[in-house]
Amino acid sequence: METLFIADDEASIREGLKCIIDWEELGFSLCGEASNGKDALSQILALKPGLVLLDVKMPGMHGTEVIRLAREGGFEGKCIILSGYSDFQYAQEAMKSGVRFYLTKPIDEDELIQTVTQIREELAEERQHSSHFTQYKKKARSVVLRELLHAAPSEPLSAEDLSLFHLEADAYQVVICEDFHTSSPASPYTFAALLKVTNKDNNSFDHIQADERDVVLLKGSRALGKLNDFLERYEQGEPQAGSPLDAMFLSYGRPVHTVDEIHLSYEDTAALSARRFFCRSGQHTAGYETLPRPADTAKAQDSAAALSPESLTGFADRFADYIPAYNRRMIVETLQELELSLSQLSDGIREIRLFLIDLYLQTKEKIRHKYSSLALPFWGNSETIAYVNSRHYLYEILQFLSEQFEAVMNAMGNSSKDTILYDILFYIDHNYTNNIKLESIAPLFGYNSAYLGKLFTKSVGESFNSYVDHKRIEHSKQLLLENKLKVYEIAEQVGYKNVDYFHKKFRRYVGMSPAEFRKSQGLDGESEIYPPP
Repeated sequence: METLFIADDEASIREGLKCIIDWEELGFSLCGEASNGKDALSQILALKPGLVLLDVKMPGMHGTEVIRLAREGGFEGKCIILSGYSDFQYAQEAMKSGVRFYLTKPIDEDELIQTVTQIREELAEERQHSSHFTQYKKKARSVVLRELLHAAPSEPLSAEDLSLFHLEADAYQVVICEDFHTSSPASPYTFAALLKVTNKDNNSFDHIQADERDVVLLKGSRALGKLNDFLERYEQGEPQAGSPLDAMFLSYGRPVHTVDEIHLSYEDTAALSARRFFCRSGQHTAGYETLPRPADTAKAQDSAAALSPESLTGFADRFADYIPAYNRRMIVETLQELELSLSQLSDGIREIRLFLIDLYLQTKEKIRHKYSSLALPFWGNSETIAYVNSRHYLYEILQFLSEQFEAVMNAMGNSSKDTILYDILFYIDHNYTNNIKLESIAPLFGYNSAYLGKLFTKSVGESFNSYVDHKRIEHSKQLLLENKLKVYEIAEQVGYKNVDYFHKKFRRYVGMSPAEFRKSQGLDGESEIYPPP
């Protein structure tokens, strides 16, 4: 339905024009009327009717002047000039303003119907053409914008093209809007409201769907400045629960200054969006400054080595040492080191998940092997795999590891039960079969080796090495009594790599050789001391 506006200084004529024909049947509805030229002009500019019936002589402003000023103000509708005079001068003035329809009073009903019918057909054709052009322009514009996101244009855009697609700006920056809690898109209009950016005729930003992402292209220094202001406000504190930003995650690329470089900013945002796995708890924004950019090949190689089997074993060995030592500080520091190492990787999130699963399982097996008599609350393999794969962020998995290690330490005992010496003795009692030394144990408990050696001797009544030897010899006596292993095999099992050294230590603490000890217990002492050549 098209809109109709009637302007005539005589109320009776206005009422007659409303009733002379069936306007609704012809496709028009009345949207307003005026009795003077000034009022008519202001309403025409405000209402933008499809058709205006305008008396040529009205108080305040001549009808032809009204239509001229209306055209200058952007009015594009049709107009029928009405006049009680057959003076062609009025028609000439009206035609200068694009008026093609001029009817004299009294109005002939058939002539009015014929004129209005023609105008309705012209309006319909123009609307259809305008709609097709708008749709074509919109479609062409979206294609151009997507192409600019993915690569520099093969041919430079002309000034006319930049104007047509509203791409004239001194700076550009790409932002991806996502829902903070899910992978669904967030509203770019909410984002624009947060920035307090007006967007008349898409001059401040464009909203584009690209690669299943909700993308906003900021245009102009003012829009980019608003983003910087917003980020500064965000850095001052986390968003309030339930606020628009609390439900939104934003990743922003580098600012660029030509349309040819827009794809560089989009590449940043796409990489950041893919790296949400590395965000910290409560983080709602990620910027191009945080992207890993290896300075040289050596750093890139170091980064790639983060997922190597050697790295995996190294971290598992350290956790297997720190947990029985109740060394929470070193556990925290090692988890932080692990997080930093993994966050430098440019991709491979699936491989990182597998690495962390293997790390937990290896640490579990190493500790269970040493402390097989203890009921330790490790998760099952399938349970661990399912949980790690369900986490969206690296910090969640590292928090899981921390909580699990804490639970195991609590099951082993309390590090504050007596003194730190209790924890050290507990550690030695379960690790003496390894090549443990005071120099390697001291850092696990936060001591330097010299101080710990003095503290140990004073508290236990013998030196660290003597205590370890006693534990090993006592264990070796049990194995000798079982009479299943050869002497050299027993030496290796209790932590002595050199059988002669074991033999010497055994005689020192027991007063006889291992073979003599077996004989003294009524067992066969003819066991091999040395491994076969």
